[in-house]
Amino acid sequence: MAEILFKQVAHRYKSTSTSKTNTVAEQELALSVGDFCWQDGGAYALLGPSGCGKSTLLNITSGLLAPSQGEVFFDGVNVTNQSTAARNIAQVFQFPVIYDTMTVRNNLAFPLRNRGMKEPEVSRRVGEIAEMLELDAVLNKKARGLSADQKQLISLGRGLVRKDVSAILFDEPLTVIDPHQKFKLRRKLKEIHRHLKLTLIYVTHDQSEALTFADQVLVMNKGKILQQGTPEQLFENPAHSFVGHFIGSPGMNFLSCDLGNDAVRIADTVIPMDAQLCHQGLLQLATLDKNATTSIGIRPEYLQMSGDPQLNGKAGIAVTLESLENYDAYQMATVSFSGATIRVKTRQPPESGALYLQIPESKTRLYVNDILVNANG
Repeated sequence: MAEILFKQVAHRYKSTSTSKTNTVAEQELALSVGDFCWQDGGAYALLGPSGCGKSTLLNITSGLLAPSQGEVFFDGVNVTNQSTAARNIAQVFQFPVIYDTMTVRNNLAFPLRNRGMKEPEVSRRVGEIAEMLELDAVLNKKARGLSADQKQLISLGRGLVRKDVSAILFDEPLTVIDPHQKFKLRRKLKEIHRHLKLTLIYVTHDQSEALTFADQVLVMNKGKILQQGTPEQLFENPAHSFVGHFIGSPGMNFLSCDLGNDAVRIADTVIPMDAQLCHQGLLQLATLDKNATTSIGIRPEYLQMSGDPQLNGKAGIAVTLESLENYDAYQMATVSFSGATIRVKTRQPPESGALYLQIPESKTRLYVNDILVNANG
């Protein structure tokens, strides 16, 4: 396995324009990730919507694509211009890349035999990986007759069977797998990572896949990494409003507000906020133009709603119930106040009559121009 370091990496795809005035600088910047590092033995997920640059970054990592600018290092060695084979990368794609006419055993053994490994060691290693992936019962069957999830396990096994790989890259590998098998394969990947301590990089647009698989998730949008962190960090402290929207089901509520010294104001409603946080927000606003925006973010899970105007000894905000949706174990209420709408996740259906909302100060986040404000600067 390897530590993978990126230095000022960015990429522009060549324009299809026939204009002679179209320069590299004018072409669309598909990726701009600057400096960052994947540690040896870490499990990482690249998460974001289609077209955000996930696969571009993965292909630069593997050597399938050379970046327009910047450098890539594996364990301190500059591999920017090296091939995928020279980097010892294994890659698992959306659709299984295997030999249908070969048995499972021969599919798994192929990368080892191709490198001249002796047969006793090939047999031992294939048996070890097959048992780990629960493929030992079908080792002598041809791949063409197996299910989609079994074929994807073979594709995974072809990467795992080699001990010399620097990293294993997964490009949305569970796309063709049914939901029950997806859960099973994610769990299996976690077990494999704990057992083998491999460097795993997993690309997906599905937050449940990313958050259950990875120790560190990189949320991407428009070619940039907006935040890298643990699932808990992304949920509790989204560094950008996009991260707050994208992580969570549903995502974080964002309400435009006016910022004061120790509170924010939404129209005629005042919401208390930590004075130091407000101070930092005002300092940031002072450096920006008059069109800068401020907003607060709060997760639907952390809001409380009842008919009591003094819930938990604190005055609530009078709200109007706009809609109520039933989910398996909870209800999602949409309420409004002072021209703003907000979603509240609750297990107790609101009673008829007056409704009051509590917005907990400790769980409320402040954003200036969509960037999280830190009370400590």
